[in-house]
Amino acid sequence: MRRYVDLSICIENEIISDPEFARPHIQYMTHADTLARMQRFFPDLAADQLPDGAAWAIEKITLTTHNGTHMDAPYHFHPTMNHDLVEGGERASTIDEIPLDWCFRPAVKLDFRHFPDGYVVTAQDVENELRRIGWQLRPFDIVLVNTRAGGRYGANDYVLSGCGMGREATLYLLERGVRVTGTDAWSWDTPFQYTKERVDETGDFGLIWEGHKAGRERGYCHMEKLHNLEALPSTGFEVTCFPVKIKGASAGWTRAVAIFEDPEGEK
Repeated sequence: MRRYVDLSICIENEIISDPEFARPHIQYMTHADTLARMQRFFPDLAADQLPDGAAWAIEKITLTTHNGTHMDAPYHFHPTMNHDLVEGGERASTIDEIPLDWCFRPAVKLDFRHFPDGYVVTAQDVENELRRIGWQLRPFDIVLVNTRAGGRYGANDYVLSGCGMGREATLYLLERGVRVTGTDAWSWDTPFQYTKERVDETGDFGLIWEGHKAGRERGYCHMEKLHNLEALPSTGFEVTCFPVKIKGASAGWTRAVAIFEDPEGEK
């Protein structure tokens, strides 16, 4: 039996899904609120001429392309990409330019829930986990990272939770042909408060957004604020994650779904 697991969060009010200044807002207009809108098309229409006096329900949403479960394009990370492959690099792709065949592929889950908040995942950590689950990366595999943050979604500390993928860990994946990755944390990188502590200690501003900035060397996309990764096996599933097509944008909202055969479901 084929099983589908929704890997996306809802866009909703009153949930701590982002820092306070960046949270989305939904204005709900019910069937009782929109008669005037319908009357723009039908000026003589009265409420009692509609079944139960109900017009239509509409929502007006204020959000950025980085609210909700979304896919970041290389343009979000840097104006250019592929410096490892092309002398001087090339223009970074925007979300409307991402190849569709990147977005429906076999996938693998790396379980990093045991790492503490703020930990920076290394290439060796990735290699160790791949060895543990018995998987050798193939070009275009989608790699999902399950952090402690997945279990904290909606809690006060969600934005500050989870480990982050460091530069060398990210490049480890990209050099093996991975082009789409994802995390259940707020960011692919470690939460900013921990990065700030490291920068304050070392004076190295190159630590800021180091995982994202790996996209300057090799263009890739990653998804943020995934959900339900705990429900997935480590291997043996596919992910579909086509982003909304927004012209020239740095990201697009994504309904990410895992698909796999569930032998238990056939009984």
